[in-house]
Amino acid sequence: MKMKAMYYVAVMVAAVVLVLTSIPGQASTLDDLIRTSAENSYVFKTYLQGDDIKIQSEDGAVSLTGTVSEESHRSLAQETVANLPGVISVDNRLEVKSGHPAEKTDAWLSEKVKTTLLLHQNVGAVTEISSKDGIVTLQGDATSQAQKDLTTEYARDVEGVKDVRNEMTVSKTSKNTGRTVIEKIDDASITAQVKLSLLWHRSTSVLRTRVDTMHGVVTLSGKAANTAEIDLVSKLVTDIKGVKSVHNRMTIEESK
Repeated sequence: MKMKAMYYVAVMVAAVVLVLTSIPGQASTLDDLIRTSAENSYVFKTYLQGDDIKIQSEDGAVSLTGTVSEESHRSLAQETVANLPGVISVDNRLEVKSGHPAEKTDAWLSEKVKTTLLLHQNVGAVTEISSKDGIVTLQGDATSQAQKDLTTEYARDVEGVKDVRNEMTVSKTSKNTGRTVIEKIDDASITAQVKLSLLWHRSTSVLRTRVDTMHGVVTLSGKAANTAEIDLVSKLVTDIKGVKSVHNRMTIEESK
């Protein structure tokens, strides 16, 4: 009996040691997966490919260091990484390269409009964006008047824009930039794009909207003042690159 008891204790100790020694390896595998997933994400490979971003992860606690060309890239990087499986926290230490336009200047506003339009699928091919005293001018091509009008609508709704002068040319021979095939984009990138878009559109920036994405299907929850706001959120999110469909579960906030 004594020998059996000693054998049992030895087996238990060995099992505990095995578990304890395997944990660092599991954590390391998870951290490697987080880094790889971030680097291979749509956002990093498309919007951030020219930036110098270093990703470090320790047991799911991620730190981002390096430089990016625009403030929007800093936000996109953080939101994308934050929505990856296994990520517990993100310490964003990314710095914007020197020469970045000061906040609320015309150059800063042009950059903001450019990024916002890039996130949407059904806009015209905008080739140049300029801003003067808050008035934004758009140039480029659209496949229809409806597409041109939608581009104007999106640009006008960007926080800080006073008005939009859309000088885009409507031509049936223009390259069709509308949604013909839904791009296969990872969920973390979709969530990041949706969050940034809702934040930068003045009509939705104040709404407390939660965004969850699974296999390209976006689920929204939160509060809105009325059905018009809920419909607007659905409209904006449906047009974000990679979104297959939208389940809007937002509710109307009761007035006090």
